Amino acid sequence: MSAEESLARAEELLARLEKARAELEQLTEADDADRALDVLTELAELAKAIEEELQRAKREGEADAEP
Repeated sequence: MSAEESLARAEELLARLEKARAELEQLTEADDADRALDVLTELAELAKAIEEELQRAKREGEADAEP
């Protein structure tokens, strides 16, 4: 996977993270604690996946920059 592909994947994951964050905000207002916990778990998983993609992009970018 290239650095550009990893960055694109990270952007997709970030969009999903933002959508889940907005859902969590709505659930907080609706007092739906069970679903809120599910969304918090999803947010943690998405954040981890984003971090992994960014690290992959960094490694690929560094590998591409080597002579």
